[in-house]
Amino acid sequence: MENATHTAPAKPTVPTAYASYVAVGDSFTEGMCDDLLPDGHYRGWADRVAARLAAERPAEEFRYANLAVRGKLIGQIHDEQLAPATAMRADLVTLAGGLNDVLRPRCDIDRIEDLLGRSATALRATGATVVLFTSTDPTRRMAGSARLLPAILRMKAFVHELGQDRGIAVVDLFAAPCFDDRRLWAEDRLHLSPEGHRRVAEGVLEALGRPAAFDWRAPLPAAAPPGRTEKLAADARWLRTHVGPWIGRRLTGRSSGDGRPPKRAELLPYEPSESYKSSEPYGG
Repeated sequence: MENATHTAPAKPTVPTAYASYVAVGDSFTEGMCDDLLPDGHYRGWADRVAARLAAERPAEEFRYANLAVRGKLIGQIHDEQLAPATAMRADLVTLAGGLNDVLRPRCDIDRIEDLLGRSATALRATGATVVLFTSTDPTRRMAGSARLLPAILRMKAFVHELGQDRGIAVVDLFAAPCFDDRRLWAEDRLHLSPEGHRRVAEGVLEALGRPAAFDWRAPLPAAAPPGRTEKLAADARWLRTHVGPWIGRRLTGRSSGDGRPPKRAELLPYEPSESYKSSEPYGG
């Protein structure tokens, strides 16, 4: 007898016209280091997704909430954001978390997976379509990040396992080599640049069955690599401006998100401002 093979169930081929969307997570979902909006918040890939989904419906018929707060660990996301997110009973929820835990020494990967899995299950129980993410591969762009790879690979496998559920879509950022390009990252090298947010948004929309506006996995136009002096200066500035303060917060038990409310705590009608409705490509 031939060995049986197991494949993921086919996802729906007809896009759902979502009427409501809740974003749950940390700085990745809050939109850190994207363009600033008129109200002082970062735009972020989740706002970009909301804008595209809102455009599919008549005005005032699409509602959006973003509960994400920078610096949150997966336990905080589970304890602080899950209950309000499930209570909103949105049609669509994006869930990203756990990487802040992985960045810390001696992370408990079993606990991270347990909390992420429980969160995804609770959100699916409301009837929502849930979108999950794999991390990018930091070893291809950041020296000294090899210690993170075993946990990131395990998390990637776990997220794909959760994606066997027909109601869970996975955006596989690890498999997109374009994220090796530092131009998709902000100066702190941890958060996405505006171009990075634009591409993640397109990846989410693709996972939801929307026709591609562009190839979000495509490499950026070639650019001359920085000279040695320029690179050394950039590395020194990064250590001084970003790594030092990050280590200081870890040593004192503080977080960049302490006391910060979500940028959009209620599920309310969403109409993107004309000043940031478009999504220009890199160099556009």
